[in-house]
Amino acid sequence: MPKLKALLLHTIRKGILFVNNDDVIWTCKKIIGFTVRLGVLYCAVLVSCNLLWGMVWGIRAARSTVSQQEEVLVAADNQTFDEDAMGGTSTLNPVTLNIAEAEGEEDLMLAGAELPEVFTRTLPLLYTAYQIQQGDTISELATSFGLNQDTLISVNGFSNTRFDVWAGDILKVPNQDGIFYTVSEDDTLESLAEKYEVSAESIAMANQLFSEKILAGKKLFIPGAEMDSTTLQEINGDLFRWPLRGYRYLSSLYGYRRDPFGSGTRVFHTGIDIPAPTGTPAYAAMAGKVSIVGNNATFGNYVIINHHSGYQSLYGHLNKASIRQGAYVVAGQKIGEVGSTGLSTGPHLHFTVYKNRRTVNPRLYTH
Repeated sequence: MPKLKALLLHTIRKGILFVNNDDVIWTCKKIIGFTVRLGVLYCAVLVSCNLLWGMVWGIRAARSTVSQQEEVLVAADNQTFDEDAMGGTSTLNPVTLNIAEAEGEEDLMLAGAELPEVFTRTLPLLYTAYQIQQGDTISELATSFGLNQDTLISVNGFSNTRFDVWAGDILKVPNQDGIFYTVSEDDTLESLAEKYEVSAESIAMANQLFSEKILAGKKLFIPGAEMDSTTLQEINGDLFRWPLRGYRYLSSLYGYRRDPFGSGTRVFHTGIDIPAPTGTPAYAAMAGKVSIVGNNATFGNYVIINHHSGYQSLYGHLNKASIRQGAYVVAGQKIGEVGSTGLSTGPHLHFTVYKNRRTVNPRLYTH
C-alpha cells in the first residue's frame, strides 16, 4: 500500500498517468485484487443476512403453530378434579388429556368435550370436483363425503336425482352442509338467519359478504340448512308409491302419443298406463283425502285423492271403486280394482299426478 500511495502522489505531482509499464501492470493487479476481495465480502454479508432472516421467520412460524395448538386445548372444558375429593390422586382434567391426544373433530366428541371454535365456525364456501361413476347414487355419495343429500342436490341444481345424475358428469362437492336460497325483495340477512335458525354472521362468512345489504335474485348459500321433506322426496322420486303390486310394465307413457283409438293424430296423454288383469287391487299412492269417486266417458270409474303440498292423484278405468268420497286414506290402502271402463283398449290402470292442478310426469315422483 505505501508503494501504491507513493506512486499515486508521484503521478499527481508530475502530471502524468503512469511512470512506466511495470508500474501500470502492478497498479492494475492491485486494483483488480481489491475489487475481487470487496465483491466476495459483499456476497458473504448478503448470504448471512438471508440466512438470519429465514431463521427469524422460522421461529415466528413455530411460535404461531404452538400458539394455535394451545388455543385448541384451552377452548375445551378445563375443569379439574377436586384433589381432596379424589384422595389427592390427581389435579389434571382427563378430558383435557384426551383432547391433547385428539387429532380431529370425532376424537374431541368422543372425549366428551365441547368442540372448540376451530371445528365449529362457518367457513367460506369452497368446492372440490368428483366425476360420477357408474352405479353412484346421491345418497351414497353424500354419505361418503360426510354431507347431507340436500347439500349435494342443492349445490348441483338437481331437479330429479333419477334422471339428472349420469356417469361421467362432474359433481360439485362443497366443504360444508347447506342449501342455496334465492333472495326475494323483502329478505334480509337477519330474516334469513331466523328462518333457517342460523346466525347472520355464518351466512355472511359462507358467502363472503362485506355488507348486510343483499340483492333480490341473488343466490345465497345458507350453511347448515336443509330442504323440507316434501321437496327432498320430490327430487328423489320418493313422493308416491307405485299404485299396483307386481305390475310395473307401462303400455303408454306420459306425454304426446299417437291416438290409440284410430284418429291417427298426436294427442297428449296425461298419465301412465299400467296393464294388469281385471280385478287386480289398486292402492293409494300417497296418504290423503278422497275428493271424487265418479264416472265419465273418458276415465270410466275413477277416484281422485287430494294430498299435501298441492298434489292430487287420479286412478282411472277402474272395474269398481272400493272407497267412498270424503274418506281419508293412507299410502298403500286399497281404493279400487283394475278394469277397462271408459275409453280403454283393455284392462289397465290409468294413473295421473297433478301438482297445483297441472299434470306432471308420474314417473318422476313414484317409486
